[in-house]
Amino acid sequence: MLSQLRNVAKFPSSVNTLFVKCMHPKYSHTDGFLYTCFCYVNCPLFSKSCLCSVEPDNLTDVLEFLLLGFSDDPERQPLTFSLFLSMYVVTMLGNLLIILAVSSDSHLHTPMYVFLSILSVADIGFTSTTVPKVILDIQTHNRVISHAGCLIQLSFFYLFGCLDGVLLTVMAYDRFVAICYPLYYPVIMNPRLCRLLILVSFLISLLDSQLQCLIVSQLTFCTNVEIPHFFCDPPQLLKLSCNDTSTNKIFMYFIGGIFAGIPVSGILFSYTQILSSVLRVPSTGGKYKALSTCGSHLSVVCLYYGTGLGVYLGSTVSHSSRKDAVASVMYAVVAPMLNPFIYSLRNRDIKRALQRLLNRTA
Repeated sequence: MLSQLRNVAKFPSSVNTLFVKCMHPKYSHTDGFLYTCFCYVNCPLFSKSCLCSVEPDNLTDVLEFLLLGFSDDPERQPLTFSLFLSMYVVTMLGNLLIILAVSSDSHLHTPMYVFLSILSVADIGFTSTTVPKVILDIQTHNRVISHAGCLIQLSFFYLFGCLDGVLLTVMAYDRFVAICYPLYYPVIMNPRLCRLLILVSFLISLLDSQLQCLIVSQLTFCTNVEIPHFFCDPPQLLKLSCNDTSTNKIFMYFIGGIFAGIPVSGILFSYTQILSSVLRVPSTGGKYKALSTCGSHLSVVCLYYGTGLGVYLGSTVSHSSRKDAVASVMYAVVAPMLNPFIYSLRNRDIKRALQRLLNRTA
């Protein structure tokens, strides 16, 4: 068999091992990977590495990535451009109106609405991390993003994405205090605590983004890497890496589990206590009034985590990267766009503040 193998390189004499690149038809594969054979006497063990379009000697840190987006069909590009541009404009206008309404109306200078305005800022940042790049790529017909630009985009994506989740937990805690301890609400949710909660939310999100960015920065790629997505998606980068990513995956999922699991646990605990407290209210009207203050927040929580979980589960089942990219639009673009509508349509205070704001500008 050895006569049909190439590139045989012996290890030092102290190690009785042959390192062989198997070129025999018996060891050929067509799954897009190059299999390296480690021969121990009569027992070949296989190690899988990425199949690059360059020689191993030319393997280097990649300087640029190519974002493939949704489709290569030129006829679909105007539709994609119009769709993303319209969604981005609606997202910006909706969230800016929420911020202006809260800041301009003294009646809304309460913890719940202050957190809502910060959530709108996070939604604007979350959408602005990816959508403008998509619009620019379609307009200029240039889908290249540098390695540094990819890490920056990834960092801000996790920063604002995690900030969304943590703020939703803070808002759930605010509703928990308001419903379960209404007499102590002004004392507990004082301005100092609110500022502290906002600061801690930002610091937690910053830590998450930097840890995720650090993991991705350790990856090595072949030159001319194509990402089948509309932004630098970390799971796609792990798939395209040419080094062993098993440790990186473990750390990435571990960090993601902590920074996503703790906020979800906090939301579940808050609403469990809220539901327990509401069920003790004797009148139906009292129950409805208590739950109505949580309706908008609960809808946003379901939208945020529902779309995020759908994208995650879809990526594990589906083997199509383009389908994963389309599903990610729901999480990264549609959810931040719908949040202002949910709060403005279901909240009378926001409606009145928006009406007063529009009347002033008219």
